[in-house]
Amino acid sequence: MNQQAEKLRLYAQENVVFLLQKLMEDILASQPKNVIDWSIAWLDKKGRDIVKSRQKQNAHSSSSDDEIIELPKRPVAARKQRASISAEAYGQYNRKESFQPRVIVKTQQQKENIGKRLEQSFMFASLDQREKDIVIDAMEERSYNAEDWVIRQGENGDNLYVVDQGELNCFKRFTKDSENKFLKVYYPGESFGELALLYNAPRAASIQSKTNSVLFALDRQTFNHIVKDAAMKKREKYVNVLKQIELLSMMDPYERSHVADAIRSANFQKGDYVIREGEQGDIFYMIEEGELIATKTLIQGQEPVKVFQYKEGDYFGELALLKDIPRQANVVAQTEVKLIYLDRHSFKRMLGPLEDILKRNTEKYEKYEQYWINQGK
Repeated sequence: MNQQAEKLRLYAQENVVFLLQKLMEDILASQPKNVIDWSIAWLDKKGRDIVKSRQKQNAHSSSSDDEIIELPKRPVAARKQRASISAEAYGQYNRKESFQPRVIVKTQQQKENIGKRLEQSFMFASLDQREKDIVIDAMEERSYNAEDWVIRQGENGDNLYVVDQGELNCFKRFTKDSENKFLKVYYPGESFGELALLYNAPRAASIQSKTNSVLFALDRQTFNHIVKDAAMKKREKYVNVLKQIELLSMMDPYERSHVADAIRSANFQKGDYVIREGEQGDIFYMIEEGELIATKTLIQGQEPVKVFQYKEGDYFGELALLKDIPRQANVVAQTEVKLIYLDRHSFKRMLGPLEDILKRNTEKYEKYEQYWINQGK
């Protein structure tokens, strides 16, 4: 690194990074609707106070011959472009440097255990075998006792964790002074702690070991070079899709991001049956693109009739999972269709808080069914 680059790094570390980290913490704590306006107000008021306070603290160590650092001049044509910020230093300081993966010695049994958990974890689903082998070598086994805190909201984070044994509780404070709210339980095969690594942000939630637990920890450097790009692309794509699903619009962004990690996608052609009446159901579907209809046999011996129309943003398949009953209708693609879906385990685990809403929505199917029964009389 040349002398000018080193000066820039020190300048960013001293004058920029601490401020952006504090801004990020307060944004995550407050979760304002209009982040831009809120951030401008924060910088104008609280940001000024933080900078002044830091300057006073550092005054005794300042010298009269402090060197002025000249930042590179921005080209005139670039002034109209919108800039983005990160909690880490920008430009060349945020780039990936030469990567030498760490290797932590393990027994063959440990490697097999980690490999099994990676297959279960959605975060690593898009890795090829060579990349998985690098991740397995880099992971470190860590043990925690019941009630131990693994991560705490607001702290800086340098590791992602995959659960091998035990259960862990997830808590989150939605405002600075509020109590911790329980969100979910993490089970073997699930991962957490990736938000701090994906977005260079403080921890977004706290994780406490509910039982004695064994975790596999993956360092930031290996995550950045092997996992991050694929994971971020997948998450951002499906988070945007999930925002269009009315059912999930009320979910906290943290919860929605984990649903995005769990979902899979499937394509169907016009005329394809996605589900068939009477079959066992283990999948909950959400519609990304296309149109479908539900048909049902209302009178024994007669052809099924249309009882419902589905469009982009709708969902179906929840009745079989909520009530543990066979499929109550056929669902047939009317156009080319792109669906995203959750299996039974993920549905129960991630959409538990929405179960009451889902049950209330079953009334709409019953009304449509009664309507078509009356029509047939």
